[in-house]
Amino acid sequence: MSLPSALITRARAAARPQVTGSVSGAMGLTMTVDGLSAAVGDLVEVNPGERGLLAEVVAVGRDRLTCMPLGTLSGVHAGAPVRATGMPLQVPVGEALLGRVLDGLGRPVDGGPPLGSRVSYVDLASETPHVLSRSRVDEPLTFGVRALDTLVPCGKGQRLGIFAGSGVGKSSLLAQITRGTDADVRVIGLIGERGREVREFIEENLGPEGMARTVVVVATSDEPPLVRLKAAFVATRIAEAFRDQGRDVLLLMDSITRTAMAQREVGLSAGEPPATRGYPPSVFAMMPQLLEKAGTGVTGSITGLYTVLVEGDDHNEPIADTARSILDGHIVLTRKLATVGHFPSIDVLESISRVASAVVPPEQMADAREVRRLMGALRDVKELIEIGAYQTGTDPLVDRARQLAPSIESFLQQPMGESTPPEESWSWLQRIVRGA
Repeated sequence: MSLPSALITRARAAARPQVTGSVSGAMGLTMTVDGLSAAVGDLVEVNPGERGLLAEVVAVGRDRLTCMPLGTLSGVHAGAPVRATGMPLQVPVGEALLGRVLDGLGRPVDGGPPLGSRVSYVDLASETPHVLSRSRVDEPLTFGVRALDTLVPCGKGQRLGIFAGSGVGKSSLLAQITRGTDADVRVIGLIGERGREVREFIEENLGPEGMARTVVVVATSDEPPLVRLKAAFVATRIAEAFRDQGRDVLLLMDSITRTAMAQREVGLSAGEPPATRGYPPSVFAMMPQLLEKAGTGVTGSITGLYTVLVEGDDHNEPIADTARSILDGHIVLTRKLATVGHFPSIDVLESISRVASAVVPPEQMADAREVRRLMGALRDVKELIEIGAYQTGTDPLVDRARQLAPSIESFLQQPMGESTPPEESWSWLQRIVRGA
């Protein structure tokens, strides 16, 4: 029986003779180590022992390593001993993670029992499935949110972006989707969140029922940038392990923007030149590497929902524009709807799913297109109606849209915590369109 490669790596690292180097300098987010040999991506430990600081090797020279700490450099001094672990960062995977909260490096932080032997450990780095080995996205994945299941339908293995400014209901929408989805497993990555919001999100928005099939990975805004960056890949790696078991996984990440900001801090500290709006080139290389890991595999699927925090409500800023070009669709939340109490504040006319026609039957797609057509016609004459310049009878489509507007508005609004089965959502939409 062959042993897992991760187990072999750990055994080799334990058997390797201990060689110790020393810190020769520390500045900003990096430190240099002399007298030690290690590969890029390996971990080293400063001041080995109970209070040791882990750092990742990011560059190597003839006799010097450049490392980035997975913690604060406070207290590190020149000459401090450094030990090579001989292996990269490893992540726990397995059923025992369900219902648990992990930090950005995959360690439990919820006060629960140690993971121990109930999980296996795998390298954080993983191979992205080959494009020709992926199955097609042709099965719907329901969220329990009427506006999404009908007008922006999602398929198993699709990747969607949720684009919004701050304070318009992204986290609340994610929590509603988590409770209402029919996915087998949910993995949530909270990257760069406020510390106050994490417990609130877990206890109030998710609750015991939502946590039962969920793994939460948290890296708050005060964590070192490398930890915030790793947290996004840790959440994705855990989702990949469940996908490889043939499960349908829903991966929710809040937010890809803060992940990009963490990569910006890492890149600038490593000496990269700033490019577009201060983002170095490594940011735009990292995003497809992260986002392409989601999707279908040979078996199972990862449906990715990534929130994009648009700066100043500018949906064309660099991170939003790059994410939109990589993802398979986008959901736009608007402040205008949020301020009038419209929840979820989804602008369905600006939102689109690129796999809608592959996961929704033609007759249902026709109903969805008709609702979009009515909403579009009403939006075009909104200003004329407001100033009293539109005369009834001028355009039959607009007249019909005005008549059905209250019904459409009622359909699109959904109280927080309420989940609607997809059959009921489509039946409701059909009654609005066909007047049944």
